Amino acid sequence: MNRIKLRSMLEQFFIEDIGDGDLSVETLFPDTAVGELQIIAKESGVFCGTDIIREGFLVMDPSIEVICFIEDGEKMEEQQVLAVAIGSVKNLLSAERVILNCIQRMSAISTKTSQLTAFLKGTKARVCDTRKTAPGLRMLDKYAVRTGGGFNHRNGLYDTVMLKDNHLAYAGSITEAVKQLRSRLGHTVKIEVEIETLAQLKEAVNAAPDIIMFDNCSPEQIKEWLPVVPKQIVTEASGMISEETIAAYGSTGIQYISVGALTHSVRAADISATIQIKKAGGIRQCPYLI
Repeated sequence: MNRIKLRSMLEQFFIEDIGDGDLSVETLFPDTAVGELQIIAKESGVFCGTDIIREGFLVMDPSIEVICFIEDGEKMEEQQVLAVAIGSVKNLLSAERVILNCIQRMSAISTKTSQLTAFLKGTKARVCDTRKTAPGLRMLDKYAVRTGGGFNHRNGLYDTVMLKDNHLAYAGSITEAVKQLRSRLGHTVKIEVEIETLAQLKEAVNAAPDIIMFDNCSPEQIKEWLPVVPKQIVTEASGMISEETIAAYGSTGIQYISVGALTHSVRAADISATIQIKKAGGIRQCPYLI
């Protein structure tokens, strides 16, 4: 991930959460309170977010010492201590929720991606994401997909053309839309066309885009229609794809399978934090569950 962009994102996340100040810690804890915060997995999965932990605490307080016991892409087990941060209790507690929110989401995405990738073992198909990411979190979401063994689709509207039904309706046809784009865009820009019928597929092949997406087509349809597509055109499937159906799509010979559910509806991984007060003038030393 881009470290400069990551730090900027984390700064904004902390500003949103802390605002004018953390009322709880500023009222309860003295500046001398020092503690050790442990980040603990409460379920198994594929972990993602070491940069979030390291950079997050450093953005909050450069004096915090951070030790990670797991790297991105490694399997985490229930009750495993993933990382430890030692420093000011005030700053540890102010930083923990933002950090947990990020790594819970990222680990959920990497875990889901890994699970779907496993269903495609023995095929040439690759799992990829979509633009259905949380606003502001696309860099993190797409990094988590890569961590789970998946591949990224376009990063945004700016790096690849995808012709959908509304674009095609305005242009009048697939042929005309691709023709206009080829005449106006640079040679490095790829063009993808969505199709849903055999007639659209044949027109798309003749228009010669870089990628053809079989949208909301069944595995049976894709397997029957794929021979129409020449080898130089990349093929992709999207829509109606789940854990129950992805293996069938992979067996069709399709090259890429894009799954919006990787990022738009994942359940956050269960990861929590506890803190042990090591030095707190006048404060009782005890563990706190965050």
